[in-house]
Amino acid sequence: MSGSILLWPPAASAYARQVDVLIGTFGALVVLLSAPVFVLMIVWAWRYRKGRRADRSPGRNRNIWLETSWSVIPFLLILGFFFWSSAMFLSVQTPPDDALTVNVVAKQWMWKFQHAGGAREINDLHVPAGRPVRLTMTSQDVIHSLFVPALRIKQDVLPERYTQLWFNADHPGVYPLRCAEYCGTDHSEMIGRFIVQRPQDYALWISRMGMDEGLAKSGKDLFNKVGCSGCHGPASPVHAPSLDGLYGSVVALDGGRTVRADGQYLHDSIMLPNSQVVAGYKPIMPAFGNLLDEEEVLQLVAYLKSRKSATPSSGEIGGERP
Repeated sequence: MSGSILLWPPAASAYARQVDVLIGTFGALVVLLSAPVFVLMIVWAWRYRKGRRADRSPGRNRNIWLETSWSVIPFLLILGFFFWSSAMFLSVQTPPDDALTVNVVAKQWMWKFQHAGGAREINDLHVPAGRPVRLTMTSQDVIHSLFVPALRIKQDVLPERYTQLWFNADHPGVYPLRCAEYCGTDHSEMIGRFIVQRPQDYALWISRMGMDEGLAKSGKDLFNKVGCSGCHGPASPVHAPSLDGLYGSVVALDGGRTVRADGQYLHDSIMLPNSQVVAGYKPIMPAFGNLLDEEEVLQLVAYLKSRKSATPSSGEIGGERP
């Protein structure tokens, strides 16, 4: 399948089929509205061609209802398509809470996927059929764009930012996965496979990966390895704030602003901690932008998310109490 050129790739999800219906219906509307114009152009060009006897005097009769209808009716039809497509756009931007999360790191020129259980793969993405999947994506270098034609979805992947994409693939099979943003010399080689498996086959694949260490566990080990626990541990002499309950809480910043501690905030607090200094804390935390890559930051963020059930502390990553 991946080696052939398909003008209309197969649909692997209900959303993809909705997109096909939308495109087909809108195409039919365009033909319906434009065909009479072209037909009448040909008829009038033939009827009033040079040298042919015809009454070329201006018409005196006008039908205001006819003239109004050919403007109002197309407008209402197009407006209907606007609301239809807007509803589809909003639905694909709002992943369900129980979606399976897969972290994605794009780099020249490969796709790196890491599942919540710790399984990792490069240029292949295995997902279970019939279950919502959310991709949390970032780039390690330039702008990329994850495109799965069979799902009819595409999302830019940006450096130093998190973007997300979600889907529910319901048709098992192997489909192409592409980068749709020119990202350098080997952009055309940044390809992969999107593999939709039956739930039992996906569970078997996960078990065969032999990965019993999840992202949060990897993040905890990294947290200690790079010295984060030296300041944020309970026995730290620095008296930096605890990170328990930070994820999802509202953090007050210098200047009176507030921000919710989501994944993007945690990422920025690790890589550029002094860009958003917490009110009442000194901007003394070192930046880890030259020490950690995006894959490691994803592990740390997963670890901090795993601590969200604890009681929130009065502080966060970006500083120390004076």
